[in-house]
Amino acid sequence: MWPFSTPSYIEVSTRKLATREDALRVGRARPFVPDFKGAEDRYLRATAKEIADHISKGEWTASEVLEAYIARAVLAQDLTNCLTEVFFREARAQAKALDAEFASTGKIRGPLHGVPVSFKDVFDVKGYDTTMGFSSRAYKPCFEDSEVVDLVRQAGGIPIAKTNVAQLVFFFECVNPVWGRTLNPFSRSYSSGGTSGGEAALLSIDGAALGWGSDIGGSLRIPASFCGVYSLKPGWGRISTAGAVGTWPGFEAIRTVAGPMGRCVEDIELGSRIVFGKQGTEHDPAPIPYREPDMPRKLRFGFYLSDNYVKSSPANQRAVLETVEALRRAGHECIEFAVPQANRAMEIFIGLTAADGYKTLTADMGSDPVEPGVSSLLLGPWLYGWVRNGAAWMLARFVKDDKLPGTVRAAGTKSVQEFHKWVSQRDEYARMFYREVRASWLCSTYREKSKVLILILDAVVQVWDKHGFDGILAPVLALPALPHGSCKYLSALAAATLLYNTVDSPVGVVPVTHVRPSDVATTEWTNPRVGAGHGSHVVEKLLYGTPDERGIGRGGFYDADQMAGIPVGVQVVGRKWEEEKVIEMMKVVDGALGSRPFGPLSWQQQGP
Repeated sequence: MWPFSTPSYIEVSTRKLATREDALRVGRARPFVPDFKGAEDRYLRATAKEIADHISKGEWTASEVLEAYIARAVLAQDLTNCLTEVFFREARAQAKALDAEFASTGKIRGPLHGVPVSFKDVFDVKGYDTTMGFSSRAYKPCFEDSEVVDLVRQAGGIPIAKTNVAQLVFFFECVNPVWGRTLNPFSRSYSSGGTSGGEAALLSIDGAALGWGSDIGGSLRIPASFCGVYSLKPGWGRISTAGAVGTWPGFEAIRTVAGPMGRCVEDIELGSRIVFGKQGTEHDPAPIPYREPDMPRKLRFGFYLSDNYVKSSPANQRAVLETVEALRRAGHECIEFAVPQANRAMEIFIGLTAADGYKTLTADMGSDPVEPGVSSLLLGPWLYGWVRNGAAWMLARFVKDDKLPGTVRAAGTKSVQEFHKWVSQRDEYARMFYREVRASWLCSTYREKSKVLILILDAVVQVWDKHGFDGILAPVLALPALPHGSCKYLSALAAATLLYNTVDSPVGVVPVTHVRPSDVATTEWTNPRVGAGHGSHVVEKLLYGTPDERGIGRGGFYDADQMAGIPVGVQVVGRKWEEEKVIEMMKVVDGALGSRPFGPLSWQQQGP
């Protein structure tokens, strides 16, 4: 492409954006479809399962459905900049072939027959780049589909596009030097989240019926909550990641997982049934197919409003409380408990991921400029140890912050021996976490009074197994969404999601509500001496404008008036290897909350 010199990221971006616009013109030039305008909403309102059902009955064709979703994908791109590689021409050819196959056999190919599907730009699609936002990865088309893409095709799904990601696929604003920034569909001043932010934005505007993302610290869950869609982060080993490139080859201390994203729980289940336990040539997932869980009629949920690392905003707490109230009305039990040592999970995550100084993570960056949200992340291991330790000491001594210092100290490069010790600490923390959660519903009243009682009860009975939580309800983040450019100050908020990557729990996200102007931060949030759930003074001052003890400076990233209308979801957490139960609990939560403006075509009524 450039035989005599290495192109700049600007040259690569300009060429890639022009190529994308050419592909979008194919979508804008819509072929004639009878009564398309009258039928478009009908196709968009259907779930993935309903699309396949209608096609199987001969009521719709794959080509008719596809045109509706192409039109919405173009709209989503125009409004949010969510797409990277665009496959409209190939998608139309595949839809035509599926229609011919059905006309000939009278049978659909599989459970996704004719369903338009999108993929985060980490999944290889044959003939197209997987840039992941790196200019150095442009114009290197893949030779074969990733395992998930191949399984989707076998099921009759039609890939229509790939979607934008955060730089390095490792921070939670969706922006990179090649494709630019993806905006939140509900407020263009806010991020769609990361790293699967393009996927969430596209699904939110009904640009696809089903999507796929990945998650190492919240990348499936944060954008799902920001954009009002559903997602599932499985534990490692349930879904093949063969051909889902990622930016951390060989890193196994915290494993990146692939997962479905969609506009309803039923589509999350459908996607999971198609890929769980399916082994490709690399045999990377555990051969455990989708299993029907044995669900009790009455569920016990543990819940918390804040992980005590950063106090969750009024809007995020209200989402959890509304979910708890709805479940209790439906006859389920909900018990508040305290998260065991969330700050320790954050330290372990940072300690492990920063161990090589982020050399593997940044290997493909080349001359690409570093996004501000990434620069603050990379700073830790690049500092001398004495500088990092000095900063931690000052945070503890003068700011009286007892959360951030441990994270700052952990963010250094490590020898192999030190790395092994951190992996061991990860395992110890996971055991402690599950032990504490098992015991907590019996012991929540006595947790602070008698640690000995908790240990005795845990030794006598396995409370999770016999009497304990079926699942956990938690805020997704402390904020409903991030203003553009704020991640450089607020990367510590990811503690709320990366906890469950550290312990490898399966987690679903269910949208609950939208931010209201009345969700203001009162003194319970602005004064760390008032109310419960407070964590890092530094971060909470940035969120809620809380002055420190010397009254220096004010923050204010949480603004209910500016955020009004942005979706807010909750995390539904299960035990390791219980992904199917998490999906069933998501159904219970969704049903208990009842009718609300989420799901197919909901953005049409709620969007700007």
